Amino acid sequence: MLVRRLKSVWLGLWLLCLVCTALSTQALTREQALALVKGENEERITALAGSLSRGDEGLAKFLQAVLDDEVKFSANAAFLVRDGKSFDAATGAETPLPEGVEDVINSNQMRREIEGSLAALKLFSADLAERRAAIKALKEEADETRLPLIEKALAVEADESLKTQLSQVRAAVLVSSSDTAKRLEAARALAASLTPATKTLLLERLKPAAEGGEPDVNVRSQLEIALRAVESRLAWGERLGVMFTGVSLGSILLLVALGLAITYGLMGVINMAHGELMMIGAYATYLVQNLFKAYLPGAFDYYILLAIPASFFAAALVGAALERGVIRWLYGRPLETLLATWGISLVLMQTVRSIFGAQNVQVENPAWLSGGVSVLSNLTLPFNRIAIVVFAVLVLAGVSLLIARTRLGLFVRGVTQNRKMAACVGVNTARIDTFAFALGSGIAGLAGCALSQVGNVGPDLGQGYIVDSFMVVVLGGVGQLAGTVYAALGLGVLNKLLEGWQGAVLAKIMVLVFIVVFIQKRPQGIFAMKGRSAEA
Repeated sequence: MLVRRLKSVWLGLWLLCLVCTALSTQALTREQALALVKGENEERITALAGSLSRGDEGLAKFLQAVLDDEVKFSANAAFLVRDGKSFDAATGAETPLPEGVEDVINSNQMRREIEGSLAALKLFSADLAERRAAIKALKEEADETRLPLIEKALAVEADESLKTQLSQVRAAVLVSSSDTAKRLEAARALAASLTPATKTLLLERLKPAAEGGEPDVNVRSQLEIALRAVESRLAWGERLGVMFTGVSLGSILLLVALGLAITYGLMGVINMAHGELMMIGAYATYLVQNLFKAYLPGAFDYYILLAIPASFFAAALVGAALERGVIRWLYGRPLETLLATWGISLVLMQTVRSIFGAQNVQVENPAWLSGGVSVLSNLTLPFNRIAIVVFAVLVLAGVSLLIARTRLGLFVRGVTQNRKMAACVGVNTARIDTFAFALGSGIAGLAGCALSQVGNVGPDLGQGYIVDSFMVVVLGGVGQLAGTVYAALGLGVLNKLLEGWQGAVLAKIMVLVFIVVFIQKRPQGIFAMKGRSAEA
């Protein structure tokens, strides 16, 4: 145990010495500070590269002051100006500004160079996250002027994954070297890269030699091998991205279709206003967001927790009123139900236009639903879409438990299978109809709440999903929740795969043709209804 500790101490001391050697610096002299702020861009960039390679002490603070417009210069020196006081940029001593000092003018090019240099200096930070961010920044704008800094960082980097990334950045710089052997070595190293930027770099180097591409035959051959390897790895990110997008779309379709699976699948009601019930849930989310902005701005990130039940109950109340006022008189008359609910959908859309206006309204994501998780260099999964997938699973589990394990679910199944027998044993069938329709409408409201997190909310929100949701229910099998799940996810993934192949319009047509052919071969859908209800 003691020997192991001594080895650890010795290793730590050795690394410390190595860092000190690699980062051996000299103080920023008056001439060097002046060269960084005076002259043309090319002269300043050359001076900046020299300071980076030497590791001048105080360089990062001085560059940040230049970016913050806190530096002035005279013919002989540069000065930091802060809080009404001026200091010599090299010594830090307070000194009055001489006459005729000038402001530092930073062009966009110069600002980019300074920002890139500041990012590069973070390669030596003690914070792992800062070093990772610095390497990511270097990947985008690495050039030969930063090669000494990259090699110094590579010599002292202890984290193996970051060391691999630094090696790839170094290779990206050397691939344009004047030395053929270095270019060949760099081409071999770039074959292990996983970034789209590397693919772009390789394509640039593989241009014809007359256009500035690689002139050497052997290097070109190795570059082509590296390009194929990089494209092969990136293709997996693209495939996974399409699959995730398809699952995300399928989750949205599932949320929309779950409510319809109850109102149409279990109750047999063709509700053309289902999309508008979803729209009501989205506008309920919008109202809750505005209330939090006005009265609880400090708790804004949690408004979605109140918006979920609000969207459910808002849509459920409208659905209950719809069933009590109109649909209860039209059971067993599908054509009249279809026409009546279509008319109600128009009324609901116009009501929303009159209250909120015809323009879309913006629903903001909470901070914890913004951004995403980077899985691969070309694959980032947005948090809001991950949340929708999880939310869809939770809603599905809740609906399944409600239908299969609760008293209300038992009554709904009983009324659906044999209304007269259910009434004979004391079930209030009219009340169950209202509860079931309100439940389906409430789930549509939840779908609207989820959709508000991935797009704008407008009066026409539901129109884009009503046809797709009916297709999901019919394809999955009328009255079958399991079929609804398979159909929603299957259609979501299939639609995204076809979009990448033939475009959005043709993909929709092909999906519709597929459903028509499938229903012709299997009219009962993926899962057929079993039991006496199937024979009725």
